[in-house]
Amino acid sequence: QVQLVESGGGLVQPGGSLRLSCAASGIIFSRSNMGWYRQAPGKQREMVAIITSGGSTNYADSVKGRFTISRDNAKNTVYLQMNMLKPQDTAVYYCNADVRTQYGAPVNIFWGQGTQVTVSS
Repeated sequence: QVQLVESGGGLVQPGGSLRLSCAASGIIFSRSNMGWYRQAPGKQREMVAIITSGGSTNYADSVKGRFTISRDNAKNTVYLQMNMLKPQDTAVYYCNADVRTQYGAPVNIFWGQGTQVTVSS
C-alpha cells in the first residue's frame, strides 16, 4: 500500500519560514521523481517544486529563491523548506510521487492527503 504522509504545515506570519516533510512508503523512493504542489481556494492545483530521482530540481517562478526542495533517500522523505513566506503562499500543499522503472519509464503517480499552510499576520 502506497502512502505519502505530509507534515509541517501550519500558521506563520509573513516573512516567516516552514519546512514541510513527506514520508513515503510502498514505493521505490530512489527511483521516483518527487514534487510539491499547492492548491489555494478557488484556484487550480499548481506545481511548486520538483526533484528528480537524480537530484535535479525545478521550481515555479513564484517561489524561486525562497523555497528549496530536497530529498533523503535513506529516509524515503522529501522536504520543502519555505522561507520569506507571503500571504499568497497560503494553500494546501500536496506531496506527489512520480514512480518510474529503473529505465525511467513512468509507472504510476501518487498523491498525499495535503497539509495546510496559512501565511497571515
